[in-house]
Amino acid sequence: MASDREEVVPLHEETASVGKREVERGRVRVTTRVTEHEELVRQELKREDVEVVRVPVNRAIDVRPDIRQDGTTTIIPVVEEMLVVERRLVLREEIHLRKTTSTVQAEQPITLRSEEAIVEVIDEPGVRDARTDQPNED
Repeated sequence: MASDREEVVPLHEETASVGKREVERGRVRVTTRVTEHEELVRQELKREDVEVVRVPVNRAIDVRPDIRQDGTTTIIPVVEEMLVVERRLVLREEIHLRKTTSTVQAEQPITLRSEEAIVEVIDEPGVRDARTDQPNED
């Protein structure tokens, strides 16, 4: 006859607990140092000069002339109305503007600065060295 008896089998379970903690492995000190030096800077600079020449014309005209360009010269007509028996335009003069371009060397002393970082490792006895992962023997 089969047994009506139940058997209880105990089950076991293992669990792991994982945690973190901060460990100081060493310290560093960072300092900066600024050095200065003088340097002479040379640069080409462009310069435009305008020469103004007044050219007398004194000629009667029917229509006001436009500003025009003749090579590197800009010609600006100067017109005057004169009252006579009839009204007419008289070109009194033209203003010729001539541009010239020159290049000059400019020198200017300037101060340039540069920074340099100095890193010192400060180890404490018994603390693992972060660079070698070995205990300090200090």
